[in-house]
Amino acid sequence: MSLDAIAIESAALLVIDMQNGFLHEAGTLGLSGVDVGRLSAIVGPVAALVDKFQAAGVPVIWTVQEHFSVDASRARKKLAAHTARRKQVSCLAGSWDAEIVETLKPFAAKTPSFVIRKHRFGAFHETRLEILLRQLGVTTLFVVGTTANACVETSIREAYLRDYDVVAVTDCISGVDPAWEEAARKVWAQYFCVLASSDEVAGWVDAASAPCIVEFAHMLLQVGDIEASRHFYADLAGFTPRNAKPLPDGRPFVPFMQGLALTSGGAGARQIDHMAFRVKDVRTLAARLDAAGVSFFQPLHDGIYGLTIYVADPDGTKVEFYEPGEKL
Repeated sequence: MSLDAIAIESAALLVIDMQNGFLHEAGTLGLSGVDVGRLSAIVGPVAALVDKFQAAGVPVIWTVQEHFSVDASRARKKLAAHTARRKQVSCLAGSWDAEIVETLKPFAAKTPSFVIRKHRFGAFHETRLEILLRQLGVTTLFVVGTTANACVETSIREAYLRDYDVVAVTDCISGVDPAWEEAARKVWAQYFCVLASSDEVAGWVDAASAPCIVEFAHMLLQVGDIEASRHFYADLAGFTPRNAKPLPDGRPFVPFMQGLALTSGGAGARQIDHMAFRVKDVRTLAARLDAAGVSFFQPLHDGIYGLTIYVADPDGTKVEFYEPGEKL
């Protein structure tokens, strides 16, 4: 399945439990006889993908499994918990075992507020992950990490049940048993998510973060009688006005929620002043247009809506391109 339908603004990379306790030979799983070489083989590919996402400005969110030496809740169980199958309880709070592995630690340190501490398998279970995702506007999760059949799978299922789009990055997920991994992937692909390689995901990041037009923003009409036009569009046609200041050149400005705006243009004028589009990476777009010899009404500047350029199309029509949140 193609990743092209995913908007990069909706995405985040979720890195599950890349900790010493699970990946280092001196960690709990290593001391318990698990082949951590197999588990830790994903560290390099995960680091490369994290770097790719962070460079593109896409959120990278980390989960850290954290246990306590005394857990009254788990102690109530009559049947042995999974921790009883290990030499010791893994990833005790504050221990080296619980730390993110050295290779990845600098990446996580870039955004410490994106590190989620959890006390059970699932990344969502009684954590602040869901509110963080809502605050970031994330609806798509690319999932990497360890271990495949415990924390990774639980988190994938939790995400799917909350209606997130989920992509499991197959060569960046490791498990204790290869046979379990194979079975898990079949189940994931059937029910819970799309499977993709890190190369496919990296290619999607490159393509999705390239300069592009995001959406039409507004059209400014020059009109002969602005009050008559306001009455027509607002009172008769039902357009919804919104508050605004006059234009920088002093002309009146009457914008509507539907994307149309009015300004004065002289008696009998019936022409487009300009069209505006929200874009991604306006700096690169400006450089590309300049290199192609396109005429600029105004070069990069801090406009009303963000970093802005005004250029002329081949017929001389003024076109505005802007990127919200960016400044000169």
